Amino acid sequence: MKHLFVFAAIGTTALTAAALPAEARDRTRVVNVQGANGSLVKQRSVSREPGSRAVTRSVQGSEGRGYVSSRGRSVEDGTYTGGRTTTTNSGTTFGRSTTATANGDGSADYSTTRTHRDGSTTTKSGTVTRND
Repeated sequence: MKHLFVFAAIGTTALTAAALPAEARDRTRVVNVQGANGSLVKQRSVSREPGSRAVTRSVQGSEGRGYVSSRGRSVEDGTYTGGRTTTTNSGTTFGRSTTATANGDGSADYSTTRTHRDGSTTTKSGTVTRND
């Protein structure tokens, strides 16, 4: 049996200021879905500034199920920093974080740390070089 989803409301709100350039805008979108098995609310917010970006997503369903996920990245003075973290409604948190720094000689040092669902972490780091 196919379930027919009826979109109760689709709202898109652009939170912008007319004086800000296109790179420095915040945007939020919310979608509500009502179906035979309950409802679902999805939200996505994006924030951009020169050199950085952040995105937050939330999905919340019936019976308390859902998650919130945040990811971001920035580049400043030859260093990239980025990552993603997800937290479920049951309290489980997992994700990863990366930092990479240019050394000026064509190589870069990096470090990535992963946080697993069981709370343990794994870190990998090293240096990459460019082969021209």
